[in-house]
Amino acid sequence: MSTAPTPARSVTKTVTIDRPVADVFAFLDDAANWPAWAIVNVKAIEPTDEPDWWLMTTPRGTARLRIRSNAVLGTLDHDYVEDQASWEVPARVVANGTGTEFMITFFQPPAFTDAFFDDQIALVDTELATLKRILESAA
Repeated sequence: MSTAPTPARSVTKTVTIDRPVADVFAFLDDAANWPAWAIVNVKAIEPTDEPDWWLMTTPRGTARLRIRSNAVLGTLDHDYVEDQASWEVPARVVANGTGTEFMITFFQPPAFTDAFFDDQIALVDTELATLKRILESAA
């Protein structure tokens, strides 16, 4: 009997945004912008005394966010930490002609049931549509 960890269930969401990759990256790299587009999961956010960490108000209570970004690679990976769980969320921006492809992958935390994870992932579509609308209307 193997005790090796098995791969977590994952879902990757993608949205095409008609804005240059540098603009999309800059907007997403600033956590202060997250309440404007991550409208389901981030109600408010403020910097902390810890470098790189932000304190968020979420539907589940308070949580901490750290964005680990690299503009050259287009990475916007972030760490999410709350009292009950923590996880990493890989995210990328990739040039798509004159626009950008934003991709974000979610791994199901062990504490989440399949139904709860599915519900949360469905809400991400609302957030990505909001992100697209905000960035394309600012063009």
